[in-house]
Amino acid sequence: MELPALLRTAVDRLLENQPLAPLMKAQERLSKRYRGEVRDGTLHLSDDLAAKAYLAARLPATFAAVRSAMESVAEIHSDFKPQSLIDLGSGPGTALWAAGDCWPDLQKATLVEASPAIRNVGQSLAKALSIDSHWQAGDIVKQLPSLAPADLVTLAYVLDELPMDAVASIIQKLWAMTADTILIVEPGTPAGWQRIVTARQTLIAEGAHLIAPCTHQMDCPIVSPDWCHFSRRVARSRVHRQVKNGDVPWEDEKYIFIAASRQKVALSGARVLSPPRLASGMARIKLCRTDGIAEETTISRRDGEIFKAARRADWGDHIAWETGAKNADA
Repeated sequence: MELPALLRTAVDRLLENQPLAPLMKAQERLSKRYRGEVRDGTLHLSDDLAAKAYLAARLPATFAAVRSAMESVAEIHSDFKPQSLIDLGSGPGTALWAAGDCWPDLQKATLVEASPAIRNVGQSLAKALSIDSHWQAGDIVKQLPSLAPADLVTLAYVLDELPMDAVASIIQKLWAMTADTILIVEPGTPAGWQRIVTARQTLIAEGAHLIAPCTHQMDCPIVSPDWCHFSRRVARSRVHRQVKNGDVPWEDEKYIFIAASRQKVALSGARVLSPPRLASGMARIKLCRTDGIAEETTISRRDGEIFKAARRADWGDHIAWETGAKNADA
């Protein structure tokens, strides 16, 4: 996946003439803070250089994860055509760009971000969009502003910066702002999955109807040390490779998400939980099913169309069949 052309052009313009050496150092510091999930009271994106390092090194991957999660929502909740968005912890407006790309009917957005540096960058980038966007300062824990509900509420790569014991109360606050659908995206780590499980439990307790990636509302069947996550391949630009000191023209972003709606959405089929393992005449595929069970299933050539569909399936796909189905439509 690549950034939309408009966003890529806007990012390139902001990074133009930026010396590479300080950008690389800022990226390294930023990466260590994110990987270590540092919570020392200091904003990760505390200055202009850190904000630009984020654009160069992290924006493509976070955009790909958020956009992929939204694609999963649109696939299951096909009648959902949001016109308004609230995004908390907006960074440079990643969710705004992803939502505008996924749902062209989006007309207005409210974006709340604590860091003045990255908020200024996001406002600059958003000028290229036709969406009416309003940016404001706000702290999701301490100073969350009072906002009128929006069709879509998003929280992407934010819970990992917060204490675990704050997750449930924050999700409750966000759900109160949600007119239709809420989407939460986190890094695809065991800790990220645990935060999503907590968000999932909170949403179900609040009466929300799950959309994706889950195919049921029962307890999550995944048991530690296993964890639920997905992957999206991201194209690296020249500056992206330079800042990360890498030669490979792509990277794989691991992520996990949960989406829920106030509307009851019919759940069916199954979710592919890991890369299918293929052999001659056989496919082993791990599925999360509507009966609340997650397990690896072996499908052979004797299964006809289901076998063909299994060979086409990819990690994270929603498939319209489950074990024992007579027809397949991946």
